[in-house]
Amino acid sequence: MRARYGVPLKVTAVGAAIGAAGLAYAAGFEARSFRLRRVTIPVLPHGARPLRVLQVSDVHMVSGQRKKRTWLQSLAGLRPDFVVNTGDNLSDPEAVPELLDALGPLMEFPGVYVFGSNDYYGPKLRNPARYLLEKAQGKHGLNGNAPAVGVVHNPWEPMRDAFDEAGWLGLSNTRGRLKIDGLEIAFTGLDDPHIKRDRYAEVAGGPETGADLSIGVVHAPYLRSLDAFTRDGYPLILAGHTHGGQLCIPFYGALVTNCDLDTDRVKGLSTHSVDDRRAYLHVSAGCGTNRYTPVRFACPPEATLLTLTARD
Repeated sequence: MRARYGVPLKVTAVGAAIGAAGLAYAAGFEARSFRLRRVTIPVLPHGARPLRVLQVSDVHMVSGQRKKRTWLQSLAGLRPDFVVNTGDNLSDPEAVPELLDALGPLMEFPGVYVFGSNDYYGPKLRNPARYLLEKAQGKHGLNGNAPAVGVVHNPWEPMRDAFDEAGWLGLSNTRGRLKIDGLEIAFTGLDDPHIKRDRYAEVAGGPETGADLSIGVVHAPYLRSLDAFTRDGYPLILAGHTHGGQLCIPFYGALVTNCDLDTDRVKGLSTHSVDDRRAYLHVSAGCGTNRYTPVRFACPPEATLLTLTARD
């Protein structure tokens, strides 16, 4: 009996050890291995000086995450010209004070924000394999799924009020403007398409007259939103939501995006084309995780410093 089952038991033990080591790495190291991505995008008028934009997304703050809080505070040392927060700030209804403490130094700079589903609702425990199943079935968020029932409601109003008091512009299905170094930067934002709160018809019409640059801002990069922004002539769209795939395969990449965006554009800078129009698209991999799946693999948490430069 020993000779018959000895090798498989050893293989099983080795496999279990490798799996445990991988989980320990994904949860204990990589999920806290915060990075700054740097990207250059040529979208400003000819002759304009570069602008530095800090994009923060998918913080998913949970009470007690001191390292994340300290890292977010340190980003103020980059001295960005303005900040774009693309949503999903919470993963714990008790974490609003810690979230505001983490973003406090960044709120000293001009900024804009949109909310994601996890700003409104607390997370639920889910089998991660469901993301693969929903991808195969073409279901994403509430797009094809039944509405969520029995969810926790997050206290998003104090967070909104603090952002507004700091001078950040809320862009949920609305427009706003910032004047930065003599340039008029216009923004058009959507509420989260992942839970069908986007209302593009309310903000349609394309870039604003007189603006030096118009930017589309949305939490989840669903194709209907990207198509609408691009078709209307926006040169740049900023989004988050995907977590960069969160659990990726080395040398292959992401398996899912948790929306209908393709995995080739799950994070970083790419382009989006509709008919004869094209826009730059930047999707942040975010710096947090759902509190019930606090792991990342081959996809470190991040914020992005976007350097906007003059068009060629």
